Amino acid sequence: MKNLVLASAGWIALGIAAPAAAQQLDNPAEAFGQRPAVSAIALSPSGSRVTYLGPGPGEETRAYVADVTGGRSSIVSVSDGDPMELDWCRFVNEERLVCSVSALMRAELQIYPVNRLFAIDDDSSDARSLGQRDNIFRRNRQFEGSIVDWLPDDDDRITMSRTYVPEQNRGATRVVDNAEGLGVVLIDTRTGRTERIEPPVRQNVRFLSDGYGTVRMKATISRRGATGMAGETINYYYRTADSDEWREFGSYNMVDDTGFYPLVVDRALNAVYGLEKHDGRDALFRITLNDTLDRELIYAHPEVDVSRLLRLGRAQRVIGVGYSEDENIVAYFDPEYEALHEALSNALPGNPEIIFLDASDDESRLLVRAVGPTNPGRYYVFHKATGALNEILLARPALEGVTLAEVRPVRYPAADGTMIPGYLTLPPGSDGENLPAIVLPHGGPEWRTFLSFDWLAQFFAHQGYAVLQPNFRGSYGYGEDWLVENGFQSWATAIGDVNDGARWLVSEGIANADQLAAVGWSYGGYAALQSGVLEPGLFKAIVAIAPVTDLPALRQDAMAFFGGRNIAEYLGTGPHILAGSPARHADRINAPVLLFHGDQDINVDIGHARRMHDRLTDVGRPSELIVFEGLNHYLTDSDARTRMLERSDAFLRAALGLGNPS
Repeated sequence: MKNLVLASAGWIALGIAAPAAAQQLDNPAEAFGQRPAVSAIALSPSGSRVTYLGPGPGEETRAYVADVTGGRSSIVSVSDGDPMELDWCRFVNEERLVCSVSALMRAELQIYPVNRLFAIDDDSSDARSLGQRDNIFRRNRQFEGSIVDWLPDDDDRITMSRTYVPEQNRGATRVVDNAEGLGVVLIDTRTGRTERIEPPVRQNVRFLSDGYGTVRMKATISRRGATGMAGETINYYYRTADSDEWREFGSYNMVDDTGFYPLVVDRALNAVYGLEKHDGRDALFRITLNDTLDRELIYAHPEVDVSRLLRLGRAQRVIGVGYSEDENIVAYFDPEYEALHEALSNALPGNPEIIFLDASDDESRLLVRAVGPTNPGRYYVFHKATGALNEILLARPALEGVTLAEVRPVRYPAADGTMIPGYLTLPPGSDGENLPAIVLPHGGPEWRTFLSFDWLAQFFAHQGYAVLQPNFRGSYGYGEDWLVENGFQSWATAIGDVNDGARWLVSEGIANADQLAAVGWSYGGYAALQSGVLEPGLFKAIVAIAPVTDLPALRQDAMAFFGGRNIAEYLGTGPHILAGSPARHADRINAPVLLFHGDQDINVDIGHARRMHDRLTDVGRPSELIVFEGLNHYLTDSDARTRMLERSDAFLRAALGLGNPS
């Protein structure tokens, strides 16, 4: 169906499918548990094609290329998740792509991540590794590197940071490659020929260039003694436009989030955009890369943190700055895009987020995503010359035509009177009264929930539960005061806010006090468990997915990694460490507990779930642990997610005394 919509930017022709008729789901867990059909999508330089990732069976991920006019998608590459997994692909030119893969590897008792970059043609031919050449004299490198520039003026080459590992003794030969550390190379993605732009140095951790191949900034980090652990401070250096000399720029502290954090260099302005605190909140500054480092405040919000820059195309041109109130919002620097965003918002009502994801090199074609609480995501290509907006892909086709639950922002009082922001999702068609209810705290802990589509909340609402997602103190986005120390050091405040949300649901008549449950993933799983420690009996059932359960163990786990000491400092020391470990207080939890965990989780070791289950069992509390073999923290397997949703719903219904859904 095609409609013409008059908007502020002119006529926009919509090429979209007619809305599907409302449908009932035979297996809601399967429909909501499916991995998104589209992720990591990008536009070709001409704007005539897209590449994206989609799920295959099990852990398989497929990279596709498709014509935006409706041609069939073709598979370019496939990863089976055992162990390699595709992360993203982007176009170097119309026929060639660069892709990133990562894996979890095991060495003795430790699991650690690796990444690799490769180039490949759109017909799956001429694949070529972009990393340092392997040989028997060189130990395995963990990280290959990352793309620095896509070079819009060059159709075969890119610049990338590359990790170099030195060769060991070759025996009689004197020809030994001693290069070590992170450097930058210009690499031909077809031939593999490289030109070294920045020499590798062991302390280097990051480079920023001007979008066209000239490196303007670098970051270094100190290492602590013989342990090789990372220090907490990143030191930045810069070059002026007419010099190769490195000059001191400033530093950024990773633990307490102080200092200027560079995001992108703007060649036209000879300046770097970055985030720094302003009146207690992250704000966007621009610093000219000259002798005096002239500084300008570009954008600050009086209530929330600035969180991101909006960039387009291979040159990554900056067109706006993003922040989140209840919705994700962009303040546009470019008036053309501000007007176009308004026009698209009018043409696609009911979608709080209209996002410009990518652009052709000349910006005549734009890749657009529309998403909202009841829209899992639709992808379009917009043609500026004709005003045509053509729908090309759906993020979750299994939910097309399904009535999804409305979500509304709420504020509720904590025990000390502080108003806690959150989101309430009510079952479709319900009157919002006396419902079984779930409090669903987010992970992180320094993350936050947004007014957008959430597959977990929508599944549980579809099954008849009211769902409250609180942005408790310790959540990111509301300024440094809201972060308190953090969700672990200030767990009593954060978990108190979660529990106060449950009481608010009851006081408002939304929830039945005898049918309250806590469900969470990662830190959210920790919060669900610790809520039962803080106030036994408030929740009648607890579901924890990949949860932290023991803070001393979390500290010890972190020490196996490069930034481990920073995690230790983040956790802090003192009585909160033991008091804030639910596995140490299993006897206080009165509710039955259901645990899920992947055994290849490097974010939170599976030992946390096993420890929690064992200690609950030891003190006679009902506990069930389901282990997903070979899966990571995110359970990137549709079948596993389906099983998790099915078992969670059955567990909650039994624990809360509910019947089967109608």
